[in-house]
Amino acid sequence: MKKIISSLDWLGKLENMEYDAIDNDIVLFEKMDYQSVAGYPFKVDVTTFIICQKGTLEGIINLKPYKVTPPCFLITLPDQILEHKCSEDFSGLFIVMSKKFLDSLVPDVQNRVPIFLSIQNNPVIPLTDEELSAMVFYFQMLKRIIKQQNNPYRMDVIRHFTLAFFYGAGFQFHPQFEDKKKSNQETLVEKFLSMVKANYMQQRGLEFYADKLFLTPKHLSKVIKDTTGKSANDWINDYVILEAKALLKSTNMTVQQVGDELNFPCQSFFGKYFKRIVGVSPREYKMQ
Repeated sequence: MKKIISSLDWLGKLENMEYDAIDNDIVLFEKMDYQSVAGYPFKVDVTTFIICQKGTLEGIINLKPYKVTPPCFLITLPDQILEHKCSEDFSGLFIVMSKKFLDSLVPDVQNRVPIFLSIQNNPVIPLTDEELSAMVFYFQMLKRIIKQQNNPYRMDVIRHFTLAFFYGAGFQFHPQFEDKKKSNQETLVEKFLSMVKANYMQQRGLEFYADKLFLTPKHLSKVIKDTTGKSANDWINDYVILEAKALLKSTNMTVQQVGDELNFPCQSFFGKYFKRIVGVSPREYKMQ
């Protein structure tokens, strides 16, 4: 089947807003209409840095809830599944970077992986007043450089300035925390959830994960339930349904194409699975 996936048209939502950009590789703006996407998950194909200055922003990033109050800094990564809602008085500065731009900053994949893992585990970084001022200064300098349209080296200047800024200040945002000793149960939960993230689009049966972890399904289910408060099957279903919701709402895929993408044997089976967990059919959810 040919994929017809297109991430949420985040740039289209800026049509009536003021923003500064270079070829959509780096985009700056000072307001985002989160109300238009509140209530359903979506994906974007960019990295977003949000400097939170006022109000509150809360939601879910890949099933992990978060809540931010200023001053702080929030980072979301490409292809994460997001849900956001903000207070009426929320305000912040937004920096959007394309995959192409980030790849040019850190071309070595091996160096990129630990940074991304750190961000995935700690997407919200509290800031001191001094650190907030530094982030605002960085935003304002980027904006000034972008406006120099007669400068043929704008992107190079932004690239080097960004590297200098994050080498100078980045260690404060994502320090290397000392490893704390984890229990066997916590380690097992981490392994299980990591496996689910990697395989949920193909594997929805508990037996698959138990076999990979050399455990019985009953024992695995008990450990996951006792440690997280949620059953192993519920975790698997949550990942599948979250992906399905994001594809239904933020892409132009049909219900059947979503079911195919998630490896359901037929549209009917996908529809029954979705309705059993969500309470409405995929088509009804897509039209809401």
